[in-house]
Amino acid sequence: MLTIENVLINTRGVRYAKASRFEAPTPVEWDGVRGSSQRGPACPQPPSSLLPVVGDSVAGLTFDENCHVLSVTAPADASGLPVMVWFHGGAYVTGSGESRKYDASLLASEGVVVVSVSYRLGIFGYLHDNLGLQDQIVALRWVRDNIAAFGGDPANVTAFGQSAGADSVYALMLSTDEPLFHRAIMQSAPLGARGPERAAMTEALRAFVTVDASTPADEVLAVQQQVPAMAAQFAPAGGMPFGPVLGDVDLTSAASRIELLIGHTADDGSPYVADQPDAWEVVTELVFAGPARQFAADWTAAGGQAATFNFKWRPEGAPLGACHCIELPFLFDPDGWTGAGMLAGQEPDPVLAKTMRGLWAGFARNGMDALPSRSLEFGG
Repeated sequence: MLTIENVLINTRGVRYAKASRFEAPTPVEWDGVRGSSQRGPACPQPPSSLLPVVGDSVAGLTFDENCHVLSVTAPADASGLPVMVWFHGGAYVTGSGESRKYDASLLASEGVVVVSVSYRLGIFGYLHDNLGLQDQIVALRWVRDNIAAFGGDPANVTAFGQSAGADSVYALMLSTDEPLFHRAIMQSAPLGARGPERAAMTEALRAFVTVDASTPADEVLAVQQQVPAMAAQFAPAGGMPFGPVLGDVDLTSAASRIELLIGHTADDGSPYVADQPDAWEVVTELVFAGPARQFAADWTAAGGQAATFNFKWRPEGAPLGACHCIELPFLFDPDGWTGAGMLAGQEPDPVLAKTMRGLWAGFARNGMDALPSRSLEFGG
């Protein structure tokens, strides 16, 4: 049996691409070096609006627009293991795959290789040409070409993410026919904020944001902080002003080759209307839960296989219930989440955490056959 003692952090901060501002990413050939403990940079960003809820996800990291890095966590004796590629959340404006909060040692101890990806955010990544999405595609190609050296199987890759990371998985499934991954896990994807207004909103953003390649990064961020007020007129998409813009989508091709696990937390919407408890359920249903159920149904109708989950665990006295992000300390090292307001000073249930990690890794290994039900519930 694998234990945490024989899990090796193979390398951090591996550069998979480089890019000048507002330019497409150019792949960087891996030099074959493993074993670095140095965390790579995060994209320049403002403080997270969820800082009181989850804590500082970029504490201790440097900032650089050339944030095209990834980290790999794998069992020391890995050979031909399933691969799980993590895309972090943060509304496409905050976060980093290099965050201590996404330490994947416990997940890798379930017999998988975990890759955490960082990509350009906000104005840097999503004002022009879906550059952040292009970054993610280049990272997945890096995984395809190099992960065997870490003991991973490039023919068995699961893309998974939470919040904007889950929305990224959605966009990745529907924007390319390259067989870069074979299963997908979407956690609390804000699909209700993805609608016909997004294309028009992005065009308006391009007119509103008057920065260029020479504008200092701190000035870019100052302009970015003005965007939400302008984008509010494009509700509901305006609730997440940045993100990939997709044209008409056809699920058929992706559904035929990708198994899907999609779900939400019971009170996903609570941080966004924290002072209106009566609205928690409404926001959760409109932005997260209802669209997740509908997408699973559409995926099945398009010929694919889909399962859903609802994460209901909440710590006693939690100010926001089973809120957005509450499941993350169950997948990753809970020490990285110490002090997060959403936990109300309590520890994640270790038994439930082990169960959840086992199911996520099992799905990555064997797909639907690993799930006890097509409708999962955790806690409650």
